[in-house]
Amino acid sequence: MGVYEELGLKPIINASGAITRLGGAPMSPGVLDAFREAAAESVPLEQLQGAASKVIAQVTGAEAGLVTSGAAAALTLGAAAILTRYDLARMERLPQCEGFPNEFVVAREHRNGYDHAVRASGARLVEVGFHESAAGAGVRRAEAWEYEAAFGPHTAGVLYVLTNDSQPPLADVVRLAHAHHLPVLVDAAGELPPRANLTAIVASGADLVAFSGGKAIRGPQATGILCGRRELVGPAALQMLDMDERFELWQPPPELIDRSRLLGMPRHGIGRGFKVSKEQIVALVAALRMFARGDYDVELAGYRQQLATVSKALAGCAARCELKEGQSECLPILEIVVDQGALGRTAIEVCRDLRSGTPPCYVGHSALREGRLIINPLHLNDDRTAELARRLREELTPRK
Repeated sequence: MGVYEELGLKPIINASGAITRLGGAPMSPGVLDAFREAAAESVPLEQLQGAASKVIAQVTGAEAGLVTSGAAAALTLGAAAILTRYDLARMERLPQCEGFPNEFVVAREHRNGYDHAVRASGARLVEVGFHESAAGAGVRRAEAWEYEAAFGPHTAGVLYVLTNDSQPPLADVVRLAHAHHLPVLVDAAGELPPRANLTAIVASGADLVAFSGGKAIRGPQATGILCGRRELVGPAALQMLDMDERFELWQPPPELIDRSRLLGMPRHGIGRGFKVSKEQIVALVAALRMFARGDYDVELAGYRQQLATVSKALAGCAARCELKEGQSECLPILEIVVDQGALGRTAIEVCRDLRSGTPPCYVGHSALREGRLIINPLHLNDDRTAELARRLREELTPRK
């Protein structure tokens, strides 16, 4: 009996990929080995974060980096750092920001449920622009000049949510923000791969960048990365670390925290609930090195074979399979187009029945309303693939 069965749970077949609600990405044996080894010893966490900062800086080209408890935590910490810098009084007051700038300018079309993490710091979002093409009202989207028009005495920085289709271009927003001495915080949680984004986003001039650590990097699910300018990453670290130490004894790593900027020891900060364990930090660093080297690319051929097995098994079913090849570093994806007329059930019904069967199978549901099931092979192996193919065939065969 496995650990989940002992808790009364059935392990699922995850055909959705590195999904947070299903536990994130699988960690490689090397990452798990690093996690276990780190658990056996003790080190000062600020020193360990300093060592991680060196690796993150080397991989991203940023001045410094911090391992966080997920990308959302990186956004809260990054926003808090922009609000306070090294000002101890401001750190103590968060999320109350009366008396100092706390507005972040953001394109209206960049708003999403994750920006709650930025607002949790005490920041207030000021929206600009429209996505008129999405609204059926025209062809224009948010434009860079609209950011600049919104800058004022209460502006603390800019929030930019990066996708492969974000508008206006990040470089244009950075240029205007920096002309007004305002930092830019970039949410790039899901923008890996390609690996080039590790350096390209920082190279754009963005002051702080948040990445997920539990998706493409394949570190522990509850990890993330905040990287960028050292003068901002340092205050972010201060508002997350355990600060119950005597200032006279405390020697933080200078590559991460500028002790000379402090009048004394900060109290526990707004990010204290985002603490990261030594095991998570070491494992994330190991995973980041593997991702940056391209170690995971050798698995792509195996993923294609798994999807080919599923597609072959569904021949003659009330469905059509379409293999979608991504860029060279991206996983292939199998889209199963359900023939709802022949099957007598909708794709949503099929998805629900897959989850409730034995074993439970969770497929991607982003295109269910278009009648498509999405198969992401990240968690598949030969045994899981065979079971998934069997279950799909059961559900996609018309019932008499």
